[in-house]
Formats: sequence, C-alpha cells, structure tokens
Amino acid sequence: MTDYGKLLEAVKSNVTFILVSILIVVCVYFIAKGLEKLIEAKCGMHFNSEKTKVNRLVVIAMFSAISAILMFFEFPLWFAPAFYELDFSEVPALVGAFMFGPTAGVAIEGLKVLIKIALKGTTTMFVGDLANFIVGCAMVVPASAFYFTKKARKSALIGLITGGLCMVIAGSLMNGFYLLPKFAELYGMPIEALVAMGTKVNASINSVAVVPFNILKSIVVGAITLILYKYISNLIKGQHAVNK
Repeated sequence: MTDYGKLLEAVKSNVTFILVSILIVVCVYFIAKGLEKLIEAKCGMHFNSEKTKVNRLVVIAMFSAISAILMFFEFPLWFAPAFYELDFSEVPALVGAFMFGPTAGVAIEGLKVLIKIALKGTTTMFVGDLANFIVGCAMVVPASAFYFTKKARKSALIGLITGGLCMVIAGSLMNGFYLLPKFAELYGMPIEALVAMGTKVNASINSVAVVPFNILKSIVVGAITLILYKYISNLIKGQHAVNK
C-alpha cells in the first residue's frame, strides 16, 4: 500500500471512530432520557422542572469538575497492565444522578471526560476516554434509575449492585469487541500485544476481557457511594426543600 493509501486508510479509521463515538454518546443519552420518561409516568415526578433547572445546572457543572479532578488521581492495579488504572470519578456522577436523574449522570460523565481531555489531553487516542464514559454511564444510569423508583437506602443498594453488573457486562463487551481492538488498530499493533502486556503482569490474563477490573471498580465506587449515602440523602432533601 502506498503512503497515500495508508494516510487515507488512517483518516477513514479515525473518522469512523469519531462517528461511532458520537453515536454511542447519543444512544446513551436517549436511553437515560427514556428511563426518566418511564419513571415520570410511573411515579408522577418531574426530573426537569423549572424550579430545579438552575440548581441542576450548577450541580452538574460542579460535580463534572470534581469528577474530572478525580480522573487525575489514577491508581495502578497489581493484577492488570498499566493502561488499566482505578479512579473514583464515578462517585460524583452517582451523587449527581441520585439528585437529578440518569441524564444528569450522563451529562456529568460526558463533561468530566471533556474537561480531562482539555486539561490533560489523551494518551490513548481517545479510546480510553470513550471507554471511561461508557463504563461510567453503564453503572450510573441503571443505578440512579432504580433508585428513583423508590427513594430509599435499600433501592440505592440494589441500584448500585445492578449498575455494577451493567458496568461489568458493558465494559467487557465494549472492550473485548470494539474498544481494545480499535486501540490496537489506531496504534498499529496486534491485539495479541495488548494481551501479552497483561500476561506479563499477571500470568492468568490470556484475553482482552476486563471483568476483574470492572468488578473491583464497581465494588469500590459503590461502597464509597453507600458510605456517603446519608450525606447524599441530606443533599437531596435540602434540594427538595429549597424547591418547594
């Protein structure tokens, strides 16, 4: 293949990745919006009332900034390759989603990634950033949707467990079938090289599956959110009192 052909192929691959990324973001938003509509119809509540609009925007902006800052504090894991690092940026997104609904959580997840890219750039050609958004929303959206069906500690716990399971499933499917293969393609390296990086750290790693990583992340993030539940509950009650 000529240099021109290689350049054309690279441009085509990058444009395709951008378009797929936009499609994923749009789909995630409409899934969250659809869940809110179902909850509104079932429970008679309104997620985007005029009374809460300003406070909603302020909270989303504030929690997005906090989430973006938390993304800078990544912790390497002893059992995984270097490109898998644990952060706690989903916690503010969960808090915001518990306060204002699934679409607020999606907004926080999206804005935190954009802020992080603006401040730090990307070291994964945006593949890792998209993965962070998808995995985060996979937990935040179902967790908050379940919580809003009956606002109580028990429903919050069940919602976090459900969200954790969704995170594991979505993370495994997206990383295994699209994100990691795309990462290897954009960097011009075989997928086997990524597997080898994992095997070098942990001999039991023989595929691109990320189940152990996502299980650990969902447990840690869920536990922190539950610990903060009382404070979150007070925030929600205070929010409702202000808007009455």
